[in-house]
Amino acid sequence: MSMRHLLSTKDLGRDEAVAILDVAEDMADVAGREVKKLPALRGKTVVNLFFEDSTRTRISFEAAAKRLSADVINFSAKGSSVSKGESLKDTAQTLAAMGADAVVVRHPASGAPSVLAQSGWIDAGIVNAGDGTHEHPTQALLDAFTIRRRLHGAAARGRDLDGVTVTIIGDILHSRVARSNVWLLTTLGARVHLVAPATLVPLGIEGWPVTVGYDLDAAIAADPDVVMMLRIQGERMNAAFFPNAREYARQWGLDDARLAHLPAASLVMHPGPMNRGLEISSKAADSAQSTVLEQVANGVSIRMAVLYLLLSGTVEL
Repeated sequence: MSMRHLLSTKDLGRDEAVAILDVAEDMADVAGREVKKLPALRGKTVVNLFFEDSTRTRISFEAAAKRLSADVINFSAKGSSVSKGESLKDTAQTLAAMGADAVVVRHPASGAPSVLAQSGWIDAGIVNAGDGTHEHPTQALLDAFTIRRRLHGAAARGRDLDGVTVTIIGDILHSRVARSNVWLLTTLGARVHLVAPATLVPLGIEGWPVTVGYDLDAAIAADPDVVMMLRIQGERMNAAFFPNAREYARQWGLDDARLAHLPAASLVMHPGPMNRGLEISSKAADSAQSTVLEQVANGVSIRMAVLYLLLSGTVEL
């Protein structure tokens, strides 16, 4: 298997997705060693090109690249010449002149990484690290990796998520995490159910391979294998999507009472950063069912796998 770019989970077939998760298992094994470095990408240059703040994602990609011995350049486009009017094209050509082998792009405009990949401005592998309200593929991959590891442990390699039920709760409308997860989880065989206030359900959702509900208690009563709470984005809190934070938490938050009704084997996930007391209670976030810290650790393994596949050639399926 070889990858040219990673722009969307929609582009991944089942075998490709499982192969990425399997390579990430190998990368996770490296993290358990005394020396956590591989020479695989020595001499390669990875650029983190962030037009939008996301310390967690940037640090995760940086750690992944450095563990593979790549050189890393962090390019924050906020406050740089880019925000003074330099175009995406000019930035890409500058990075090409620097010899970038891979560019990790986070951008507020949906589709920006695809434009970069198809433009011919730069001959580098492009990784979408979140574009507008479109996708965030490595987040979905690390979520799938986390679910698979929790369910199958040491026997996870080669497995998909056939028959697993995943309920994703919250701001589906604005969530690139939800979109990437819907495509990837269903490709891997999971059944996905979305729960949200009616105002936060996207138009055209009838074309998605999901079921949709508006009642979190009913969704929990169905005993899902996984509940994934989405972050309510504070910058949208004043928009008229729901009355107020307290009302949202009461109807769509994973509080202590709802946690108690979940089966003991159900996983509680959150892409982070969490708003404790809003979409998730501290007890739920810190419970044995919570995978929040595993997701952070697994994010480095997944991003190592993606960079490795992009830059080092082929891995047999």
